[in-house]
Amino acid sequence: MTHHTERPLRALPRAGDADEVRRIVAATGFFRAAEVDIAVELVEEALRRGAEASGYHFYFDDAAQGGLAGYACYGPIDGTESSWDFYWIAVDPSAQGQGVGRALLAAAERDAAARGAGRLWVETSTMALYAPTRRFYHRAGYTDAAELPDFYAPGDGKLILVKQLRRP
Repeated sequence: MTHHTERPLRALPRAGDADEVRRIVAATGFFRAAEVDIAVELVEEALRRGAEASGYHFYFDDAAQGGLAGYACYGPIDGTESSWDFYWIAVDPSAQGQGVGRALLAAAERDAAARGAGRLWVETSTMALYAPTRRFYHRAGYTDAAELPDFYAPGDGKLILVKQLRRP
């Protein structure tokens, strides 16, 4: 298993990224069709309006042959002083276990903190399928803040995690 400390990440979305995000998010097998559509809509919104106006910031890992290895999406929560949402992270199954997710999350945390974020909030499912996702966030320093039973569907609750960010 190769661990990359510095990955070639890019912040600005490009025209082909919406299709690549659809491919990656669907390939993970973790998301419903409606969720895949939402992930794509956020990229399209940032392409249309720009990251600042849309409120959607990204990092893309272009290291995969012919496409994205992964991406992350995050942004400020309207009506809060310094809380940001970490909306999406998805890594192509062929690139998992290589540090892509850790690099994307760390880059998003640094950028959000530099833009004034004090806390980064994450929502994920409580289903067993998402145990590796929860472990990923816990290892990255996130703590459980709240659980909403049966939120997404019966037997599928929402876990909200949070991390206090260090501002530069």
